[in-house]
Amino acid sequence: MGRQPFGLAMPAAILRREGHQVHCADLALDRLPAQAIGEAGLVAFHLPMHTATRLAAPVIRTVGAINATAHVSAYGLYAPLNETLLRSLGVSSIFGGEFEPLLAALARRLDRGETVVQAGAEVSFDRVDFAVPDRTGLPGLDRYARLLGIGTPRIAGYTEASRGCKHRCRHCPVVPVYEGAFRIVPVDVVLADVRNQVQAGARHITFGDPDFFNGPAHAARIVESLHREFPDLSYDATIKIEHLLARRDLLPVLRETGCVFVTSAVESIDDGVLRKLEKGHTRADFVDAVAECRRAGLPLSPTFIPFTPWTTWSGYRELLDVLVDLDLVENTAPVQLTLRLLIPAGSRLLELLEIRDVVGAFDNALLTYPWCHDDPVLDALPARLMRIVDGAQRMGAPRAALFQLIRNAAHDGAAPEFVLPARATIPYLNEPWYC
Repeated sequence: MGRQPFGLAMPAAILRREGHQVHCADLALDRLPAQAIGEAGLVAFHLPMHTATRLAAPVIRTVGAINATAHVSAYGLYAPLNETLLRSLGVSSIFGGEFEPLLAALARRLDRGETVVQAGAEVSFDRVDFAVPDRTGLPGLDRYARLLGIGTPRIAGYTEASRGCKHRCRHCPVVPVYEGAFRIVPVDVVLADVRNQVQAGARHITFGDPDFFNGPAHAARIVESLHREFPDLSYDATIKIEHLLARRDLLPVLRETGCVFVTSAVESIDDGVLRKLEKGHTRADFVDAVAECRRAGLPLSPTFIPFTPWTTWSGYRELLDVLVDLDLVENTAPVQLTLRLLIPAGSRLLELLEIRDVVGAFDNALLTYPWCHDDPVLDALPARLMRIVDGAQRMGAPRAALFQLIRNAAHDGAAPEFVLPARATIPYLNEPWYC
């Protein structure tokens, strides 16, 4: 979904290291490899996110029609969360957490001719004997995201320096699987992976960790080593607001080693909503983090979940005003201002009585607990905004113009205009990730 998938490259490397023949296909870009499927003894689907899981469902059925004897497996964050659906589609084994050893053990058993019957989804936190990710057979990096805004567009690679997260934000899909645990990928493996991507044409790297500062010393070692070896390489990372403040001493290090922006899941500017989500920061912390990043010369790109059961018209309009006041209009991907709260299976949001009171039965097609806002007009606004953003982006509208369209929709067409201060363009990826 915009990045060459680490979640295929790492297990491919480990399985090939054990002597297995592996064929990788990124179905976000390529067709299903029917011949390889027909010859396979094991077909494994990586399900790291909500959209990917929904897209995978019909493909899993197709795989069963092509090769009824292949063992079908699913792994990744959304695999154990959607076990019931996956079993109904014909998936025989489901893995979460540190899934590579589980996949390797499954492949060994199948090679021995064993019939593998799994009683329930397996989630492991055992340490992995990582290999350097093997990206053989995946689409070239030039078919994925590019970094814009710092001169000539740069081909972007992707890697992970850690997995899981030591925090337990209520809405996060990492939490039901990792439950506050996180694991690091060894520095030498990360460096070798980046080195290979640079040789393949990458001039920018996205660190896809849920939070790059879960292990701040580990992160610093990696970026300092990378900068020594590739002084012209740029990168971006995702870091929590509270970590940006707690380790503000490292912000200049990020900037000096080539970081061109940091993504942070702000989610809301309403302190009440932030408490419900257990985000660990306040509105004031967000404002402080913006200032700290600016002092370090490091653009902050916030992400949001603006539409929740607690959203009000005044609250949404205030969010847009705050982005103007903080000069974050061009830092914010317009799609982030259209997103509606997802409540996946296993979500900690279901701990809240006020959520249990508004959700319907779990929807296996949408892979979420549906909910409706008390105000039907406000409830319909996210879909309306998504259509506006999609149409304007297809026409090549810049972020500031998209923002004004969003603001007009939120103000019934009468939003005050704003003027962007003159400054350098904010770097961004042309395929901003969201769930």
